[in-house]
Amino acid sequence: MIHSTLPADQLDFILKELIVLSKQVGSWMKSQTGMKEDIAEIKSANNLVTYVDKESERQFVNGLMRIFPDAGFVAEEGTGVQKMNGFNWVIDPLDGTTNFVHGVPVWCTSVALCEGDHPIVGVIYDPNLDECYSARLAGGAFLNESAIAVTDISHLEKSLLATGFPYDDFGREEKYIALFRDLMRKTRGMRRLGSAALDLAWTACGRFEGFYEYGLNPWDMAAGIVIVREAGGVVTTFHGNDSVVFADDMIATNGHIHPEISAVIQRHF
Repeated sequence: MIHSTLPADQLDFILKELIVLSKQVGSWMKSQTGMKEDIAEIKSANNLVTYVDKESERQFVNGLMRIFPDAGFVAEEGTGVQKMNGFNWVIDPLDGTTNFVHGVPVWCTSVALCEGDHPIVGVIYDPNLDECYSARLAGGAFLNESAIAVTDISHLEKSLLATGFPYDDFGREEKYIALFRDLMRKTRGMRRLGSAALDLAWTACGRFEGFYEYGLNPWDMAAGIVIVREAGGVVTTFHGNDSVVFADDMIATNGHIHPEISAVIQRHF
């Protein structure tokens, strides 16, 4: 069982303020859509970064320092300093940059507050649909003002799954394609949005029964982990470890299909 040293009323305050900040930054980001790809920089193969990534991260860091100044930062674009113990904000200011650059309206903000290795507050905001997913430890999960929960589907064959494909880590490519082929045959279907944070959010609200991927970073996962768990789901590494944020692979499900999909994945990894 995951616990926090922060009292419930402080977690509520942090969550409320983080929702406000996420909507503010997300609204600004949406106003910047339509930029040309040649404005983007290439961090590594197939890994783009734009001024929107950098500026939105700066806005987040400035706002988060006011909300909970005792925390350090683990941020995709490197803003701020991580604290090795205690609390850290884990920030993906723009999850789905390639979609953003190409005009595909599937991207979001994703911010979590972690205590040690575990996220205790998380907000994912999709400005395109004006959908704000939020949760704090032991407080339930929400989509805008409505409580959300994972589905009760209990068989893989009736499940719709999401996944992603690593953009620059091809060392396990053959295993991953074999796994994809295996699950494609065992499920109702597979989807690839291009945003791990939204994959997790959509699992939490019942659009997917599960999501899996490897080659992830903490900022891809942190907010989604607490949201899925508070919606009644289960999140582990491929091999069942509950400490997921600083791992590089994950399975997030409605819980009911978790043993079945874990068994399939472990046959390949």
